[in-house]
Amino acid sequence: MGFLSNHMRAGAAAGGASYTPTTKGIFAFGHFADGSYTNLSNLISSSGVVSSDVTGVGTATGYRAACTYGGDKGIYCFGQTASSRTNSINLVSNSGVVASDSSGAGTATFAGAACSYGVGKGIKAYGWTTGALNESNLISDTGGMASSITLVGTARFAPSGVAYGEDKGIFAYGSDQAGGYYNISNLVSNVGVLSTDVTGVGTARQELGSCTYGTDKAIFAFGQNGSGRLGMSNLVSSSGVVASDVSAVGTARHSPGGVGYGSDKGIFVFGSHAPATYSNISNLVSNSGVIATDGIGVGTARAVIYQGAGYSTA
Repeated sequence: MGFLSNHMRAGAAAGGASYTPTTKGIFAFGHFADGSYTNLSNLISSSGVVSSDVTGVGTATGYRAACTYGGDKGIYCFGQTASSRTNSINLVSNSGVVASDSSGAGTATFAGAACSYGVGKGIKAYGWTTGALNESNLISDTGGMASSITLVGTARFAPSGVAYGEDKGIFAYGSDQAGGYYNISNLVSNVGVLSTDVTGVGTARQELGSCTYGTDKAIFAFGQNGSGRLGMSNLVSSSGVVASDVSAVGTARHSPGGVGYGSDKGIFVFGSHAPATYSNISNLVSNSGVIATDGIGVGTARAVIYQGAGYSTA
């Protein structure tokens, strides 16, 4: 679901400011096959190695949105706990340490998505409360969360969000929970404005992952729809154009996490590959957008992580 999914990219942005790509990533929180939630985390090194479990911090939560903020830090926000939906946030330092819960802003939701945009900023959008939402919340370069804003575009939940083009973002896919799956997308400008719906490309689905690759591109992969778990991917160009389906190598699954690492590569980890069967397998993404075969699992198998967050520029 998060889902970095999102690198801060090297280059010049609006107003002449510049930024550098993050080199490491983190997957945190999620859901176990027995129905319980977790606050465990796993760090991703600059060479794409998944660490063993790190003792959790904060409330055990799943279905969270996550992205990079401030150039070299991360944020997890919103989600579902064992008892309720939440708008709480957990900041991630530039050394990959997850902070305790802090109060968020906006409507408590789960199964939204987030991406970076501009220089050091982020945006969370979509999700579910008592129905699918088309709200968003901007994230400042200090990790502050703004109040909810009503969006243009189709309300949905369980889409995926990812950065592209050095300073912009995209949300794509999702579901209305009434049997409708979407392949529409909405672009995010470098000042955090979401576009109206863009005509869909690829197989409509929900609970997919995404990550950055190359210097300015992104990839959506995996997911599920009424046909079951899917093993496909869609590349996103540096101008935000989503390509047709490519058959992915690796185990078809839904609810993995995706994140960029090493400045120009990405990784998908975890997910559900069968009913009540969760995985800790990983798939590396090359700097040309090619997904590798399954890697040996590390960490406790779980799903509905949705997104990872990039951190550190070292």
